[in-house]
Amino acid sequence: MTFGKQARIVVMVSLLALVISACGGGTTDTTTAGGGTDTSAADGGSATTASGAAGSVVVSGSSTVEPVTALVGQNWGADNPEVAISVEGPGTGDGLARFCNNEIDIADASRAIDEDEIALCEEAGVEYVELLIGLDGLSVITSANNADVTCLDFNDLYALVGPESEGFANWSDANDLAAELGAGHAPYPEAPLVITAPGEESGTYDFFVETVIEPIQEERAPEDLDGDGENDYFTRADYQASPNDNVIIEGVAGNDTSLGWVGFAFFTANEGTVAAVEVDGGEGCVAPSIETVADGSYPISRPLFIYVKTNDLASRPELASFVDFYLSDEGITATTEAGYVATPDLEATRTAWEDAKAAAGG
Repeated sequence: MTFGKQARIVVMVSLLALVISACGGGTTDTTTAGGGTDTSAADGGSATTASGAAGSVVVSGSSTVEPVTALVGQNWGADNPEVAISVEGPGTGDGLARFCNNEIDIADASRAIDEDEIALCEEAGVEYVELLIGLDGLSVITSANNADVTCLDFNDLYALVGPESEGFANWSDANDLAAELGAGHAPYPEAPLVITAPGEESGTYDFFVETVIEPIQEERAPEDLDGDGENDYFTRADYQASPNDNVIIEGVAGNDTSLGWVGFAFFTANEGTVAAVEVDGGEGCVAPSIETVADGSYPISRPLFIYVKTNDLASRPELASFVDFYLSDEGITATTEAGYVATPDLEATRTAWEDAKAAAGG
């Protein structure tokens, strides 16, 4: 099973059924009918649009969060037929760029908005609220047929996919660098190293670099490579990069000595064709699981967000109702149904949303 990479919900007036694509690269069309009542998410109730509400809700961003928001859209849209809902997942960076350019209503994000994006939103006059909707364990994966690699620490990962590993065609090519770094799981096998992983537009890439690569690169080779006055951190560039998690899964599953990384839900949906590599963040090898992500023991755990534009919230009952439902007891179950971990403090998220609505006059 794979999650839709470009799943899209588009309302058509004559259709009441909702279908969300389960395969990458597709789109999904649907139409919904409205006329319900609006129940605030603050008390955990469900929410639908006010009677007669119409319009649209446009969401773009993280491919990791996309299955959650698409499921929310399916469930909410069943009671709101006159509201067009579009959900797509080109990547956190691309989604936030559109969000801060005032093109969309909600940005799905698998990392927090960064300083440059905040500046872009401020320049465009886009006001927003950040809402934590769940947790994810960024999963390092290999082929299910690869029994030679079962655990890697951060130094191993840097030796294999960091900027100094450019040109390494075999796992064993990284042995000298791994020894220099003190990596805990070298020497590596004499086998082709075939990497398929997210590209730079992806929040999954950003989080991996920030958590795994940056601390080691900063210590070894702090450089301002593009002259912008800041250090630059990145992986090696010579691998198959894709914003489509299904492409990553296919690439990793299709080669017995592969390596890559995806969100936890994409790993679990494809377990059997790919295998999770345990990760040692300094306290021993830990496999990604609901339990280890929830308790923080998995060392590459991360938050998942939605960013909601609040500028015209008071005049957008369809947008307010959609987010009300998202954070209701019924709506937020999409997080776990999509394969992620429930947010540890839903009430704090609900409070942030209610405060944002009040400030916007909604």
